[in-house]
Order: sequence, then C-alpha cells, then structure tokens
Amino acid sequence: MTATTPEPLVVAVDMGYGHLRAARPLADALRQPVVHVDRPPLAGPDEQRLWRRVRSGYEWMSRLSQVPLAGGPLRLALDRMTSIPRLHPYRDLSRPTRGVITLERLIRRNLGEGLVAELRRTGAPLLTTFYSPAIVADRAGLDDIHCVVTDTDVNRIWAPVDARATRIHYLAPTHQVVRRLRSYGVPAERITFTGFPLPDELVGGAGLTTLTRNLAARLVRLDPAGELRRELAEEIARFIGPLPESQEGVAPLLVFAVGGAGAQARMAHQFLPGLRKSLEEGRLRIALVAGVKPAVAEVFREALHRAGLEGAIGHGVEILLERDFDSYYSAFNALVARADVLWTKPSELCFYAALGLPLVCGPPLGVHERYNRRWVREAGAGVKQRDPRFAAEWLDDMLRDGSLAAAAWSGFLRLPKFGLYRILEVLRRGGFTSAGEPA
Repeated sequence: MTATTPEPLVVAVDMGYGHLRAARPLADALRQPVVHVDRPPLAGPDEQRLWRRVRSGYEWMSRLSQVPLAGGPLRLALDRMTSIPRLHPYRDLSRPTRGVITLERLIRRNLGEGLVAELRRTGAPLLTTFYSPAIVADRAGLDDIHCVVTDTDVNRIWAPVDARATRIHYLAPTHQVVRRLRSYGVPAERITFTGFPLPDELVGGAGLTTLTRNLAARLVRLDPAGELRRELAEEIARFIGPLPESQEGVAPLLVFAVGGAGAQARMAHQFLPGLRKSLEEGRLRIALVAGVKPAVAEVFREALHRAGLEGAIGHGVEILLERDFDSYYSAFNALVARADVLWTKPSELCFYAALGLPLVCGPPLGVHERYNRRWVREAGAGVKQRDPRFAAEWLDDMLRDGSLAAAAWSGFLRLPKFGLYRILEVLRRGGFTSAGEPA
C-alpha cells in the first residue's frame, strides 16, 4: 500500500449504542464519518427492512425480558441467542453454530452487497465495529478488513464459517477475546490485543492528561472521609499528582444509564424514592440517561414525579435526552467527565471503568453481558447492583468506607486505556494514513 491509499471506511450498525460508541472515536481520529451498514446508501430497501426487523425484535425482547415472571422465557431465549460456551478446558470451538450458518445464508442472498460495491469502488480498507460487515467483506474476497470487538467475550458468530482462512484482522479489547477467537479457529496473526477505543476527549492522549485530571477530582468526591487518600497517598501523588481541594464536600454525581433498547428504565421507580433524602439534602446528585429515547425520558419524569422529586430537576437532578446519537454521544462524554459513579447494565460501558469511573453493574441482558460484568468485578473496578429499593443505603455505605473510590483506582490501574491509540497504530502499520495522531 502507498500513501495514496484511501482512509478506512468506518462502518457500524445501529444495534444498541455499543457498536456506534466504539466507531465514533475512531471516525473522529481519522476525520471520517461513521457509515451505517443498515442505512442508505450502503443498504437497499430490502436490507433496510431486514435490519429493522432484527433491531425491533432485539429491542422488544430486551425490554420484555425485564418484566418480572413473564420475562423469564424471553431471558432464556436471549441467553440462547447470545450463548458463549465455557472456554476451559481449552478445546476446538470452531464448528459453525446456527447463527454463523444463518449469516452465511443471508450473505449468499446478497446481504451487504452495497457495502461490498462501495469498498470495491473506492478501494478503501474496512474498519468496522460489528461482525457482519467484516464477514461480508471477507466472504467477497476483499483484503484490508479490520474488526473492532465490542465486548469482553464473544459468540461464535463473530468469526466466519471457515475461521482459519479468514482475512479479517480482529482488534480485541481483552485478552479473553484473543483466547476466544483462537478457540474459534482464527489464526493468531489475525488478532491484535488493543483495548477498547475510549473517546480521546475522556483520555487525553497517551499522556492521559484528561483522564487523570478527571480522576483526581473524582477521588476527592468519592472519598469524603479520606480513607483511600490516606492509605494510597504516595501512589496517588506519583500517578496523578495533587488532588483538587476545591472538590472537598462536593456531592458525588451518580449516572444511571440504560441501554439503547431502553430496558431497565423502570428501575428508576424503585430507587428514586429511597434517594430522595440524599438528593434533597445535597449529599448526592443524579443524572438519568435516556439517550435518544423520549419514551425512556418520560419514564424517568414519571418516576421523579412519584418520588416527589419533580422540583429537583436542575437542582441536583438531570435527565439526558438528545435528538440523535451524535448529539447524545457528545453530551454523554461531557457527562462522564464530571461523573463519579456509573450505574448501568454491563454493556460496552464496562470499558469506561478504565477511566477511573467505578461501575454499579445492573442485571445483564444476554450471556456476553454476564462476561462483561465478571470482567469488571474481577478487576475490582465495579460492584454488582444490590436491591435498588435500598440504593441510598448501600451507596452511602460504599462512599463512607471508600469502596467506590477504591473501585475507581483499580479501574484506572488495571484496565486498558489506550485502545484508541493502539488501533490507530495498527492501521498505520497496515499502510493506512491517519489524521488522528496519538499524543
């Protein structure tokens, strides 16, 4: 390849926020748009209808699986759909599953033909955060295919039928994904451990300037009694420098974020009444993240009304609702920069624990999210959600004893933070040029 090689075509799909959230930092660094494989011009009318059916079916299943009792069969169906076998003992897991074979049949029926035509027309490499565009391009005999994995462990569907012959170069966010892809038959030279592409505006380049500045302020707010700061004074001073005295006594900000499907939004009805006193007394602040779903924002407003907290909006309580994903992505990153605790289902947001942001992991939706939760907890970067009705009590306990501050520190020390810059470096070594140089 030469210096005239086009920049990669950055491709994602609107199946929840995860694949889009991984694509945006890369597209921004490369100064390219995110192209949606499920929308025009890449997807024709038939393909758009197929994606709409898949998306609406997944969102419907995700929401209803959270309904007590009645949601049980749907949770089992979701688990079967996202099933990931135990990795140990190590063995050959390369046999194609039903999902892999179904995707292969769809490709033979011209799934992704618009993407293939565009790649052939432009000669651009492919950089995608979803498995199907990579497998479509691989099936078409194209080269220069990079696939960013967006969970801590993955289903067999991420690799093609004949995984040993694949041209796809996988960019793995965890060492577990590296091991998993190898078990599916992907050659070792086709896998690079990089970490997840966190937003540059939250990391601040290879020097971690933004991350450490945000973490310094967060540690003060999360450790009101100073327990952790006394215990780790030398380590904190060495890694992030002096802590801002201006944050002493500032109430920590809890961010409650639901996924793109809006599942678990009604949990706000359970925890807001108990949090009322803490919010009214200024000992806690909360942001309820509705994403781009007005219906979810309405659920939050109803829950605030029932908890007697309507008047607190703008005074320690906020709702984040945006008109589209791009607006939401920017607003959410700005919120994360000042957040202290992130309460969410263990989706791709588990990787944000590497920013020194402790996670409270809600109930997982699918087997992959169970693996995500385990990854966060084993790193000491988060905790499993307890009974939401008593959230005020267990959150207060974790603040008093420094548990959340310790989780923030563990996430910062133990989880990969340089994913964006490592991926850009892989692309450059592959012959791509990049407008987004790591700091």
